[in-house]
Amino acid sequence: MSKVISLINQKGGVGKTTTAINLAASLGEAGQRVLLVDFDPQGNTTGGIAPEGEGEGRTIYDLICGNAMVSECLIKDVSEGVDLIPADIDLSGAEIELHEIENGEKTLKEAIKGIKRNYDFVFIDCPPSIGTLTINALTASDGAIIPVQCEYYALEGLSQVLDTIEIVRQKLNTRLKIFGILFTMYDARTNLSDQVIQSVRQSLKAPIFETVIPRNVRLAEAPSHGEPITIYDPSSRGAESYRLLASELLRER
Repeated sequence: MSKVISLINQKGGVGKTTTAINLAASLGEAGQRVLLVDFDPQGNTTGGIAPEGEGEGRTIYDLICGNAMVSECLIKDVSEGVDLIPADIDLSGAEIELHEIENGEKTLKEAIKGIKRNYDFVFIDCPPSIGTLTINALTASDGAIIPVQCEYYALEGLSQVLDTIEIVRQKLNTRLKIFGILFTMYDARTNLSDQVIQSVRQSLKAPIFETVIPRNVRLAEAPSHGEPITIYDPSSRGAESYRLLASELLRER
């Protein structure tokens, strides 16, 4: 059975899109069929993995507005085992439009209902905010992964993310769960990263992944080449970390 998972955090720059792309690619490399849904108007997931010249046709916005079928939006095989539904700035208009639709919070769920059965995993890369798009994504999901940067303000806003997930679980999607908090941009050279991890473990009762994603130059470079880290530098620490995360997620299925 397919697992639909939202990547969510109201803060930007925490490794959410990096995780969406590279976790999807690592699972694809492991023989899983994965659908990556770019649900952020910035379109960073699309730019970070779609082949050059792709992602300029129908998008997730067309799909949720009923102007296109899934097959018209799909970009096949952006990485081994991975398909993509792209996004662009047009999606920003959906924040307003979905408010005016009855049961608008279920729009994405209905849009991907027919296609998700073709995949082992569906990852939804959410915008860095708690708004209509993120609520839509959580309503469509079995659970969420929350990337958290190993920095001083890591806890800032995290409780709101957890509260939002709980509200959606109570009112819109009773099966919604937290797959785990994922620590990103870990720097073993400093004490701060370990202090942040310890602080989150002590402050929150949410599940936490054993895998920690390191701060890695090759990870930062890969999106500019339109490739996941498993292709751009398959032997890097970043690539190995996302493979470990993929294995951990597979064990939880």
